[in-house]
Amino acid sequence: MATRSLWRTRGKLAVAATALLTGGATAAVATSEDPATALKLCTAVPVRLYRNTVTAASIAFDYEYSLWGLSEGSFEKAKVKHEVHLRSARKLQELCFKNGGIYIKLGQHLGQLEYLVPEEYVQTMRESMLNKCPVSSYDQVCEVFKKELGETPDKIFEEFDPVPIASASLAQVHVARTLDGQKVAVKVQHTHMTDTATADRATVEVIVNTLHSVFPSFDYRWLIDEIRESLPKELDFLVEAKNSEKCLQNFRKLSPHIAEYVYAPKVHWNLSTSKLLTMEFMDGAHVSDLKTIQKLGIQPNEVATLVSRVFAEMMFRHGFVHCDPHAANLIVRPLPSGKRTILGKRKPQLVLLDHGLYKELDFTTRFNYAALWKALIFSDANAIKENSVKLGAGEDLYALFAAILTMKPWNRIIDPSVDHLVIKGDDRERSERQMYASQFFPQISELLRRLPRVILLMLKTNDCLRSVNSCLLQGSSVETFFIIGKVSSEAVVEAKKLQRKSLLGRLDVLLEEILLEVRLLGMQIALWLLHLRRALTG
Repeated sequence: MATRSLWRTRGKLAVAATALLTGGATAAVATSEDPATALKLCTAVPVRLYRNTVTAASIAFDYEYSLWGLSEGSFEKAKVKHEVHLRSARKLQELCFKNGGIYIKLGQHLGQLEYLVPEEYVQTMRESMLNKCPVSSYDQVCEVFKKELGETPDKIFEEFDPVPIASASLAQVHVARTLDGQKVAVKVQHTHMTDTATADRATVEVIVNTLHSVFPSFDYRWLIDEIRESLPKELDFLVEAKNSEKCLQNFRKLSPHIAEYVYAPKVHWNLSTSKLLTMEFMDGAHVSDLKTIQKLGIQPNEVATLVSRVFAEMMFRHGFVHCDPHAANLIVRPLPSGKRTILGKRKPQLVLLDHGLYKELDFTTRFNYAALWKALIFSDANAIKENSVKLGAGEDLYALFAAILTMKPWNRIIDPSVDHLVIKGDDRERSERQMYASQFFPQISELLRRLPRVILLMLKTNDCLRSVNSCLLQGSSVETFFIIGKVSSEAVVEAKKLQRKSLLGRLDVLLEEILLEVRLLGMQIALWLLHLRRALTG
């Protein structure tokens, strides 16, 4: 039986490989209008598909062969499975680096999916995908400059460091000094992105469609539409520049109470194009660099609180959300005004980088999403179901949707205690999450298929923020959830004020607002008591 299962799997993979290799290049070339581009695609697509197929077959065979005959639940099987997970994660890591571009972005996202993939994959991708991306040579950088600005960097800038300080999936960053002496960061798109972006889209599309036809429960076709829509925007750095300015305008207009605590580098428009972005250089510490943050006289819990507040305002008030807030895109520095906390520590300012991926939530989606988080914070089971259904989860998967958002089982989600959503980050919790991920994989896939793509991007943002919180706090804190509850609740009340024009309707909202303040005050008192109890018990 095991032998037949092994050969059935290998047979399916052979079918998938054949479809990939024969159909991928044809599909890519057929959809290209430019003969030169078509020729490049004809070369690039089969190479990528060959790598993908070999890696997929190798991983599948490793799992089947290594685990064959081992007793379920035994110590030996758990040990071997861990080793296979680790080997497979490294193979995927190598594939992402070889293919580059979109594959690195997919690897970065994989590193956030604790609710879906084994811990070994999460850790391997997190350790490598954010700060060890391939680098373009200085000659390639000069090639981009000549095409975009007509000159090499040394003619345009007073100083230009040929060695990049950072390299990401789509671009790398160099330090330079303008002719008038300003220190700047210059983001240069990798030269291969223009040629390979279309090839990457084609290969991902063929892979996802083929896997769905071979394994029907694997339905990630929504990923194709998302890549098709978001990638061209991420490859246009002028869109990124406009997003950064709009983000700050939203804070000044809609969230003036925290506007000074959020910053984005100023853009040098005269030195920027769709493939080059010249920005003000920012000094500070990456949000995951605890030692440097503390050396700056800033408390990590203050940073965690600020990050939660900033993104809660974006999601629930602005409806214009930075959807790639991983640690490399968030910098912390002391607030320029010099303000300090009650304990004399310096207050932090959050600097947002990489504004290429934003999503807009329409009024209804923003209202329902805020109402859902309000319900999650206050353990309101009926409201959780109602708003989950409105967002597309369905009456059968609303509890799973809530579990993915909070990383908690249903019994904890509806627990009325003030710290019911706090993630401890210990081995027991991680093991529990992995068990649920394995047990409910088909249901998770179905849920992701159902949800609107904008909500899927909110899940991605949520995953990134959870990872950042984990770095800062080794888990999460009650304070961050209190902030989410406060901002989401206030956003719901504000939205209702706009909707209800009659006197009776306004009185109803006023009463709700008063009750909300009472609930928030009660939650704040519960927080103080919780801290007091922890302090007294050591």
